[in-house]
Amino acid sequence: MPGSTPPIIDTASADEAAAVYSGLQAFNRDACGDALDDQPVNRVIRDAHGRPCAGLVADVYGGWLMVHALWVHHSQRGRGLGQALLADAEQQARTLGAHSAMLDTFSWQAEGFYLKRGYAVFGRLEEFPPGHQRLYLRKRL
Repeated sequence: MPGSTPPIIDTASADEAAAVYSGLQAFNRDACGDALDDQPVNRVIRDAHGRPCAGLVADVYGGWLMVHALWVHHSQRGRGLGQALLADAEQQARTLGAHSAMLDTFSWQAEGFYLKRGYAVFGRLEEFPPGHQRLYLRKRL
């Protein structure tokens, strides 16, 4: 708009960031109903002392299992814990009505792990971070 004052852009507080998400969720709900309401699928495996040694953080969103993090402590790797967590989350997601799964990983992390479990790469961001790639994978459940 000619002659108008440009907007002032500032750092958002945590409450203001929450308001942004809330506004977007309301907009999405108007368009899609509750199809985009997320349903958590968070799983953990504990060691003999009750401490988390592996876990998965995900949710079902829009009919998709969205895996945000899958972690296995270095001392527990090679025991099938990651595979067990992923299979469990996929089953939980099916129960919640998910038809597919999506996740991302970095080139130094677990591409081969996910490919062996039926995931396919559908996108790559080069130089994210510099010298590496960020990969996006999906799977039909």
